Formats: sequence, C-alpha cells, structure tokens
Amino acid sequence: MRQAAFRIPARLGLAIGLLLASIAGEARASGLQAEGRRPNIVVVMLDDLGFSDLGCYGGEIQTPNIDGLAADGLRFTRFYNASRCCPTRASLLTGLYPHQVGLAQNGRDLGRDGATIAELLREHGYQTAMAGKWHLSETSPIDGKPDGLRQLAWLDHQADFDRPFADVRSYPINRGFDRHYGPIWGVVDYFDPFSLVEGTEPVREVPDDFYLTDAITAKSVDYIHTMSREDRPFFLYVAHCAPHWPLHARPEDVARYRDTYRDGWHALRASRYRRQVAMGLIDPVTHPLPELDGRGPDWDALDHAGREHQAALMAVHAAMVDRVDQGVGAILQALRETGREQDTIILVLADNGASPERYLERGFDRASRTREGKPIRYEAPFQPGSEETWGYIGSWWANAANTPFRYWKAESFDGGCHTPLIVRWPKGLQAARGATADRLGHVIDVMPTCLELAGVDYPARYDGRVLKPLEGESLTPTLAGRPRQDRRTLYFEHEGGRAVIEDGWKAVAQARGYWQLYHVAEDAAETRDRAADEPERLAELTAAWRSWASRVGAPIPARDGQP
Repeated sequence: MRQAAFRIPARLGLAIGLLLASIAGEARASGLQAEGRRPNIVVVMLDDLGFSDLGCYGGEIQTPNIDGLAADGLRFTRFYNASRCCPTRASLLTGLYPHQVGLAQNGRDLGRDGATIAELLREHGYQTAMAGKWHLSETSPIDGKPDGLRQLAWLDHQADFDRPFADVRSYPINRGFDRHYGPIWGVVDYFDPFSLVEGTEPVREVPDDFYLTDAITAKSVDYIHTMSREDRPFFLYVAHCAPHWPLHARPEDVARYRDTYRDGWHALRASRYRRQVAMGLIDPVTHPLPELDGRGPDWDALDHAGREHQAALMAVHAAMVDRVDQGVGAILQALRETGREQDTIILVLADNGASPERYLERGFDRASRTREGKPIRYEAPFQPGSEETWGYIGSWWANAANTPFRYWKAESFDGGCHTPLIVRWPKGLQAARGATADRLGHVIDVMPTCLELAGVDYPARYDGRVLKPLEGESLTPTLAGRPRQDRRTLYFEHEGGRAVIEDGWKAVAQARGYWQLYHVAEDAAETRDRAADEPERLAELTAAWRSWASRVGAPIPARDGQP
C-alpha cells in the first residue's frame, strides 16, 4: 500500500458565471487605481500545452473552467515563452531572460543574479506558496551514469541512497516560497512521482489512488484556505506537469476522448483552425494555415492498428489537459469559499508548445519499472494512459496541437514559443471582458506585472547581491484597457534555435540552420520566407540578436549567417 497523505478532491464546477467588477490593487502607473487591498495573484502554468488545446483557443478538449476565465477576462494572442520548460519557468519567476539566471540549458540551478517573484513579494508582506513542478535545480544521475543500476533503482523507488534530489538550497522553499509541494525534477510518473517533496522533505510514499495533477490541485486548494485565514494577500504558483509526457491519465477522463481523434492529425488541425477563425481569435489573411510538419509515417501510411494507437495517445493528452481544467475549477471554488475570488488575479499560460519528443528507453529521468516491480513499456503497441506505459504524442499530433503555427516545443518558430495567456481579475480588470489582447508580450513580463499590482519596486540589490535589471514590461496598461504601441524587441535562443521579433518582423533559425525572415504582422504563421527579398532588414535583425546574445550570455553559432 502507498501510504495516504491526503484525499484527492472530486471534480468541481464546470462553468464560471460572469462576476461583478469593481476596483482593487495598487498599479500606480497603469491607470488601475490603488483602492482597497492589494490583489492576490495566482499563476497557473501548464507544461507542453498545444497553443490550440484549450477550448477558448480553438480546441475540442473540455476546458470549461479556463474558458470561463477567458470569457470574464482577456485572451492574449501574441504572447511568448522561452520554448522549453526550465528556461520559461526561470524567465517567468525573475523577469529576465533564462541565460541571465543560469538556465541557458535545462537541468541547472536558478541563478541568484535575479530575485524571484516570491522573494520580492514575501519581503513586502505577501504570503507565498507553490504547488507543482520546480525544475529549476541542477539534477544529475547517481555515479554520473544516466542508465546505471543505481540510477534506475533511485527512479524506480527501490532505493533513495540517503541523498536529496538536488541541492536543497536551490529548492522553492529557499527561493521565496513559504510552502511548496511538488517534484523537483522535470519528468515524472503521474501515479507515483520521483523527486516529490514537501518543503525540503522527500514524500516517500503516496496513496494507491494518487494522481499528481489532482495532488497539485489539492495542495493549491489547501494553501488558499490556509493563507486566507490571514488578512494579507498571497501569491500562489500552480506549476502543473501536465500534459508533459509520459501520457498518464485517469481512465474516466480518457473515456471522454476515446473516439475524438480517430480521423487523424490533419482533420484535427483543420477543425481547430476553423474554430479559431470562427471565434475571431485569428484572421485567415494574416494567419494562413501552413502544411502540417511531422516526422515518420503520415496518417495515411498507418495501418488500422497504428491509427488506433495514435488516436489513443492523443486521447490521453486531452484527458490530461481536461484534468488540469477540473483543478482550475477546484481552485476557483476555494477562492469563492474563502471570499478571495473578487480580489484575485489569475494568469493561465504554458511553458512551451506541444512536444514532439519520443524517448523509447529508460534512463536518467525515465523509470524502468513501477514501485511494485512491473516493467514499464516504451514501445508500442500498448493501450496508453496507465503507469506501466510511457507514451508520447509525437511530432504530428504536436504540430496539430499548435495550430495555426509551425513546429513544436524547443523551436523558436511560433509552434515552440507562442503560448496562450488568459488573465482574469474580477475587481481590477478595466479592459472589455471576453476580449482578445494583441499586445506583444513574453513571460519576462509576469514579474514586473506582479510587482506593479503589489505596489513593489524592483530593487537594485536583494539578499546582498546586485540584481540584473528587469527585461520585462508590465501588462497592467493592457489590463486597464489602455492602447499600447509595441515598440519593443523580443529575443529567443534555445539549444541553437534562435529568433528576434521587432516592428512586425521576425528573424528565426533552427539549430544548425540559416536565418529566415517573416513579416509576422502579415504572415503570423511564418509561411513565406522573405530573407531573399529583404536582406538589409534581415541583417539588421540578426545583428541585434547577436548583440543581445553577447549581452545575456547566449551561445552564438559559429556559422550564423546565410547560405
């Protein structure tokens, strides 16, 4: 038996009614007046979410609670992340590019050249809590052997070797969070996760009916009730692992999507695109639909068994997103029960686009068997969703999930770095409810937004260290309904992929690839390369990117030119 830690809450409310609006918070330069208490702030992060997975962004997945937030808030249509889990989470928490705080690569400690939102808000009276995936501590295999017997025994819950999962000084509890429950590493078995901690203490056993998404929700709900007993605002970071692989979901959730994806990824992409156009999320003139990208056999090349297996994989992905939405409903219910809903601002976003990754063998962060000794299957055929299978949606589904954009996670094309962002704030939002916001933004904007809402100035120093100046810009003018000119430049780099966006243009390259140029103001889906037509513009943009890369410490490829 896996020892019980707490009970998982039942599915709560599927829909959110429109709520009365008034004013709260301190947002001094934004036009949001400073009356009453400072707002509570809840940030909900999804992992490897497709741009079009949520219902309010064109998806068929049942996400009524998140859709309700969008109906009573704002949907951003030009918001970006850093293309990968660790870099995005580092940027979100610090307001800096990931390279500036030690996260140019995955699996490193979050550096201290930047303070976290939690550190700065806590210093100014906020309560702080985090439930979910950290992935900002340096992780390494035992004995330096990713697939060694000791490493696998550790992953398989057969031994703990009396060692922490990383340097505890890098844990969330030591980066500004009063409370934290969740995994330190980035990849987990959802039914029995490796590296699960509460504070600094390992959680060595979980109940038989454990499911990580529900556990993150349960802790979030508990934190809201606990923190609401004090007459102080709170910052809550809900960092989900879902729908990151492995594809693990509760059977009752999977059942809702058993027949949904049997027409394949081309049909899914077409249907999502039609919904996006119909709801006014995109303009087909400026968002022409590119050809679907994928690796391996296309849908028509699969036999019946192959199609059934692929449809089942995507059904589990959908079920995982569905369960996150159920958790958002539980969080909203907790806010209502504690009287905190009206003065709480909620942000929902993703760390990168849907993932094409397929790892077909054990090692490093991929277990070989369950705690009870059952072998884990990586290669099809199998029925996905259970703890004994580690499935992946792969590249074709990933690109379809990122409709209308190209590619997927880790790329600097928009399929990798373009995220949904939903913001809802009953008492403070002055922009039109249910509207879309086309403001150009990035996860580096979350930190300055939180600080401005809390009435906190960003310091030059924290904990005896000089801080790097913020790179982000506050979103509060958009929340106040004020028009904004996007006179800014955004930069990207991850594992050799790179991009720069400025004045309606985007220069972008894949790792070991040449620069391409797109007029994204007219071609947001990056379908027509203008590099040959606009060589001077491309040269200016790439020169700006190299200057930025030198400043922040991003690697510059030896061959960073054109053919």
